Amino acid sequence: MRPHKVKRALLGRPLAGHEEQHQRLGKAVALPVFASDAISSTAYATDEILVVLLGVAGIGAGAWNILTPLALVVCGLLGIVVISYRQTIYAYPSGGGSYIVSRENLGKTPSLVAGASLLVDYILTVAVSVAAGVLAITSAVPSLAGHRVLLCLAMIGVMTLANLRGLRESAMLFAPPTYLYIAMLILLIVVGLYRIYVQGWGPIDVEASVAQGIVSPEAAELAAGTKALGLMLLLRAFASGAVALSGVEAVSNGVPAFRKPESRNAAITIAIMGTILGSCFLGVSIVAAHLRPYRGDLDPTGLALMARYIYGGPGILFWITQVATFAILILAANTAYADFPRLASIIGADGFLPRQFAHRGNRLVFSNGVLFLAVMACILIVIFDGNVSALIPLYAFGVFTGFTLSQAGMVRHHLREREPNWQRSLVINATGAITTGIVAMVVVIAKFTQGAWLPAVIIPLLVLLFTGINKHYTRVAEKLRIKPEEPEAEPVNTMIVLVGGLHRGVLHTLRWASHLGPDKLVALYVAADEEQAESMRQQWCRQGIEVELVVELDPYRELSNTIVNYVDHLTRDETHTVAVVIPEFVVKKWWEHLLHNQTALFLKGRLLFRENVAVISVPYHL
Repeated sequence: MRPHKVKRALLGRPLAGHEEQHQRLGKAVALPVFASDAISSTAYATDEILVVLLGVAGIGAGAWNILTPLALVVCGLLGIVVISYRQTIYAYPSGGGSYIVSRENLGKTPSLVAGASLLVDYILTVAVSVAAGVLAITSAVPSLAGHRVLLCLAMIGVMTLANLRGLRESAMLFAPPTYLYIAMLILLIVVGLYRIYVQGWGPIDVEASVAQGIVSPEAAELAAGTKALGLMLLLRAFASGAVALSGVEAVSNGVPAFRKPESRNAAITIAIMGTILGSCFLGVSIVAAHLRPYRGDLDPTGLALMARYIYGGPGILFWITQVATFAILILAANTAYADFPRLASIIGADGFLPRQFAHRGNRLVFSNGVLFLAVMACILIVIFDGNVSALIPLYAFGVFTGFTLSQAGMVRHHLREREPNWQRSLVINATGAITTGIVAMVVVIAKFTQGAWLPAVIIPLLVLLFTGINKHYTRVAEKLRIKPEEPEAEPVNTMIVLVGGLHRGVLHTLRWASHLGPDKLVALYVAADEEQAESMRQQWCRQGIEVELVVELDPYRELSNTIVNYVDHLTRDETHTVAVVIPEFVVKKWWEHLLHNQTALFLKGRLLFRENVAVISVPYHL
């Protein structure tokens, strides 16, 4: 099958530009596309709080008394962020992500910090979501745990292929699992609360769970902890739980992907998302605080342990819960797949990333962004062995840095524009900026040694990279700018046809070159010795070729060096341009190309970076 047919089979037919409107999303489909990342964090955010409280702090049963208050604080923070971003959605209907808001209101450097933070966050979103999804399924099928990394890479491959097919098709694929997860999570919370408050069920018996092989002996060790909780560890636990807010900004980034009226539909969607996320995260935390699902590092997730206990074993509801959790965590990466390419295209169009990121593929998708995101996520999965708890500390700093800059930009926007009711909006966004700024500092201080230092270093390095790329594009644009006030000297054009021997391909190339009418046309032959040079001169005379033959002697048989030196000699005068014409055979079989033209390919690479030199290949079909 030909390559273009394989591409068509995998990705679908090309889409014309006027079909973009039909790729837009209604609220019911947009919710799983843009909110699955945030909603899916309910599957691991509570666990990550407990990893700190039980594992690092070692406070044992005391952790459960702190869990619900921490969850309430995170939910309060969520409410502030959602309300703040609703202001952004209406103010920036063309897409109000942190990068755009910062660029319009705070200037270049803050916008680049916001852009770098978001790009890092989206890459981590894919890695964390996929790793957590694979953990959910290995919690139900422990025999798969040894293949964790391979499973993660396979899931990223499926996600990448689905997104290369286009936004609407990937959205229709991802909607059912998202809604199934929400339904099963609400059912788990409701049944769990019924078991606790109506039937009076007590905590999970950790000793019995160890005896039955459900969890490792490490769980019993965690339950025996009696340490006091210090302020720093409390802040670290809060920072771990704050990952529940990752992905909240996605809706404001993706406003143009909604059906009209875009802003209103996006504002409704982010409100629904915040309600689902906050209520489910708090519900899971309350149930966990009563059932106390102690777990070791390699044990099933807290959600899996609670589902097994609440439903009376690994029955049908347990399995549906685990499959739904696995599905939404894998598909939560779709939020990053929807927003990373779009943001990279905007930054690329502004000249701070390679311009290739700004180009749409034939499915109206920013394909280069999709592929780059997939590759970087795969690298993270391999480096961190697909371990969720190892990836989480890298996560929250970039999220809250973006939040803070976005809300600070909105404060500046309100002060400048003074739209109706701007004072109320100003207070909302100022509160959001101050709150998220404090959380960003808490995250980087509390989790610095656990990995938060990495994004704190990478983000400034990315800003330097963006600046370097922009300087390059600015320099190129200046060189290409037409300056009519500066008369240029009339160039002298010499065309050199390279001759490796006298045959029909060379004669064809000489005729082709002469028709272009250069100021001077010569044929260049490189001979190993005088005998070989004289033989070529005699052949040239016998054929009666009128083009001047220049013979260069090269006893060391360094063909490319001799040609390059000859060209450099001609171009010492800046007004002298040289076109090097290379005859090339075109053979019928692809593998036959390996037997020809290797010298020509190497020579093109050497001449490419020389000023006033052009390289022309003239094919001769055999």
